[in-house]
Amino acid sequence: MSTPSAKTTTKATAKQPQQTLASTSGAGAKVKKSKATATGKKVINSHSNRTLNNNGLMRFSRGRMFHRRALYRISKWKTDQAKLKGDKTKKTAGSIQKKKTTPALKKKPIGGDRNGKERLVRTKRFPRFYPTEERPKKFSVKRKRFGDHPRRFRSTLTPGTVVILVAGKHAGKRVVVVKHLSSGLLLVTGPHKLNGVPLRRVNQIYVIATSTKLDLSSAKFDNLDDKFFKRVRPAKKNAEKDIFDSKKEKTPLSAERREAQSTTDVAVLNAIKAHADSRLLRRYLKSRFQLWNGVLPHKLKF
Repeated sequence: MSTPSAKTTTKATAKQPQQTLASTSGAGAKVKKSKATATGKKVINSHSNRTLNNNGLMRFSRGRMFHRRALYRISKWKTDQAKLKGDKTKKTAGSIQKKKTTPALKKKPIGGDRNGKERLVRTKRFPRFYPTEERPKKFSVKRKRFGDHPRRFRSTLTPGTVVILVAGKHAGKRVVVVKHLSSGLLLVTGPHKLNGVPLRRVNQIYVIATSTKLDLSSAKFDNLDDKFFKRVRPAKKNAEKDIFDSKKEKTPLSAERREAQSTTDVAVLNAIKAHADSRLLRRYLKSRFQLWNGVLPHKLKF
């Protein structure tokens, strides 16, 4: 016969594994239960799309996911809410009056003896295209336009400095910097009377600054800007008439451009006269810059 002490010992031993499991899992821990139906199949979340393989091919198409997520219902609910806000007589979303429901399918007559005469067709067709994104992203462009970029000039290229042109039609000639333009270019002149260089816009990359400078502080060149140098395009000619006319006509300089050239030349020549070495400076501007054998350019002082 089994004694009461033996029964208690057997019960205690049976309860031990349950206590150890509880202690390992912790007091606040929750045991995850796998979602399954009565038959034992796993429940799939209808809102999530899954990849079939590593190539990025999705299980459901874009249109299928549109219906699985029921986005069309959300848009319909939003329109009903907007109507409620407009109509002040109705108070809550629950008080929306039920409209007459139209049937999903309707009968459509079809011609032909062997086609069955009638066919069931959807009253509202599904949309052919679905939105790629639920909420389209707004991209903010932080780049500035080229016109808004800050213009920086070298400290040596102040108005009145004599510079050497390195490239272009007048390469090797010495010219005078007249003004800094808003486009980042330098406005230079020969002057035209001394070396034949007219008013030109030059990039500061193609210029070597020298130590000789003129005082142009008294002269004003407010009318000379980038718009002043804008080219005027000639009118288009008839292509049929001018097939054999291969000569290109040069556009003559306007009276305004000639006047601006003469006024700037006068201001620069007056500054040359006021200079201490005016004779030597005139000869300096007329001569070209050249490199001879034995002259090391890195040892030159301009």
